[in-house]
Amino acid sequence: MIDLATLIAYVAVVLGFVFVPGPATLLTVARATSSGTKVGIATGAGIAAGDVFHTFMAMVGISAIIATSTMLFSIIKYIGAAYLVYLGIRAIIERAPADPAAGALAISAGKAFRQAVLTEMLNPKTALFFLAFLPQFVRPENGSVMLQLATLGVIFVLLGLFSTVIFAVGASGLGTFLRRNPAVQKWQGKVVGGIYCALGIRLALQQH
Repeated sequence: MIDLATLIAYVAVVLGFVFVPGPATLLTVARATSSGTKVGIATGAGIAAGDVFHTFMAMVGISAIIATSTMLFSIIKYIGAAYLVYLGIRAIIERAPADPAAGALAISAGKAFRQAVLTEMLNPKTALFFLAFLPQFVRPENGSVMLQLATLGVIFVLLGLFSTVIFAVGASGLGTFLRRNPAVQKWQGKVVGGIYCALGIRLALQQH
């Protein structure tokens, strides 16, 4: 098993990562602001599920294949970018509900979860991050390398989910206030869509 000193150092580093606003935080905040706490938390859970997938990829060596293949990296990157832009365009062109007080969510929690899972899985940079980051805290003398990678990955996922839940709850409170304003209701879909499009473009421009 992982020794206590390594575990403490790892948790401290991961906490620094997950609480610094990044793409995952932006997606969660955008969803929570526009559609409420439940949808924001579902988005965070979807991102966490995607990170479980990347942990598995790092464990079995698939991420290493992606790292060494420029073509495969580019294919995954552009598919992920296109998906984000697609979600953004859909959010921009969808009409706001006629009655802002009706309480209808812009998106269901289940749909938000599925979109977040796919978005995270299609981000090759996340795959390479797990491949490069997790092994730094693996010590062969501590036993099974696979078990250590799995443990480190689960800890990362849980701490990441914890941070996104906090961001989702905070953003939802602001969103509830904003959604009472018809003008904000009219434009919030365009703002959320713009965030998705920007993240898609950012992903497309990232280098291997």
